[in-house]
Amino acid sequence: MQLDQRDLDILRVLSTEGRITKAALAERIGLSPTPCWDRLKKLEQAGLIEGYGARINLKKLAPHVTVFVAAEIADHTAASFRAFETAMQRYSEVTACWALGGGFDYLLQIVTRDIDAYQRLIDEMLDARIGLSRYFTYVVTKPVKGAGAPPLDILLGNG
Repeated sequence: MQLDQRDLDILRVLSTEGRITKAALAERIGLSPTPCWDRLKKLEQAGLIEGYGARINLKKLAPHVTVFVAAEIADHTAASFRAFETAMQRYSEVTACWALGGGFDYLLQIVTRDIDAYQRLIDEMLDARIGLSRYFTYVVTKPVKGAGAPPLDILLGNG
C-alpha cells in the first residue's frame, strides 16, 4: 500500500490518541470526515493498524511487578522454537515476547503480583517442559519511558 502524508498523519495521531473521534481526526489531518474514514478503513484493512487499546496505569490498579526475562531454550530446532512460542501464548502474565538474534533466544516481559508469583510462574514453565533451559531475571524498578508512538518519519527516511 502506498502511503501519502495524510495516511501518515492518521497513523501518527492514532498512535498517541486512539480514542480520538472520527470528526476530530478528520479535522486534525485536514480532511472532511468521509474521506478520512475511508482512509482509516483502508489502513485497517491493509493491516497497518493492528488494533486499539487503553494504556492502564497498573500502579493505580493493584500492586504488581514487571520483570524482563532473557530466556534460552535447550534445543535450537524449528520445532522447539515453535513449541516455546506456542507455549508463551498460554501464560497471561507474559505480556510480550520477542525472538532475538544474538546471545539469548527470547526476551519476555512478565507482569505479575509480586516476585513470589513470578518465581512460581517460572517454576511452572520449567515443569511444563516447554524448552526453557536458562533464564535471566531483570526486575523493573521504575518506568522511565514506556512504549510510545513509533518514529514514522525516521522509519520512512523523512527525518
